[in-house]
Amino acid sequence: MDVSKLSGFASISLEEMNGVSLLKRVDTKFLTTTSKLSELLPYLYSEYQILEIGENRLMNYSTLYFDTTDLHCYKEHHNGKANRHKIRMRRYVESDICFLEVKEKQNTGMTNKVRCSIDDFEITLSTESKKFIEKATKKDWELKPVLNNYFQRFTLVNTQRSERVTIDTGLEYKTDSTTKEFKNVVVIEVKQEKRNTRTPIYSTLKSKRIRTVSFSKYCMGVANIFSGVKSNKFKELNLKINQLNH
Repeated sequence: MDVSKLSGFASISLEEMNGVSLLKRVDTKFLTTTSKLSELLPYLYSEYQILEIGENRLMNYSTLYFDTTDLHCYKEHHNGKANRHKIRMRRYVESDICFLEVKEKQNTGMTNKVRCSIDDFEITLSTESKKFIEKATKKDWELKPVLNNYFQRFTLVNTQRSERVTIDTGLEYKTDSTTKEFKNVVVIEVKQEKRNTRTPIYSTLKSKRIRTVSFSKYCMGVANIFSGVKSNKFKELNLKINQLNH
């Protein structure tokens, strides 16, 4: 993407943004391309501030997803099960911090995220991490690391409306044997206390004919890398993603 487009936003610090952290929220996702993203950003300059950490506005993220041997978390999402979980470790590179995070998609449509600080990625879960996951999910899991994900993100904040917008670019997935890149795909996620479509980001996306999608970065990676997994319900979405990537 054209990084110079980010200079049009006023900045907001991490401390200031924490007032709009929205760990309990409604998430709405959109997919587009890097070229369309560059077109729409100027429409948002006056309405949003951009997170800036140490003069960096485009941040690097590294994620390690955990699942069971039979990919229980993936299958629950594929099958549309409510109250499903994603379990991951995420490194915020510029901040030099790492968290174990558990996300729950509730049957109300709300997303609840809990997390705890860890020193580094754990290939074998520590006793403390296992206890944290069991408490967060109320389940006893046999988990292993299954997928690495890398991307760059910038975050827009509308403090007037308790709204954050994360925009992810340069998606890359890795397993021990496979790498898959989606360098032209952009994931836009609007995070709000409750859904409100009368905000500048919604209006701008609608004007550009960019529509909402049901989407998971984890499921996208599994469906495109792991052979033999059930993915028929993601077929149309995967077709769209691969079209955007060219």
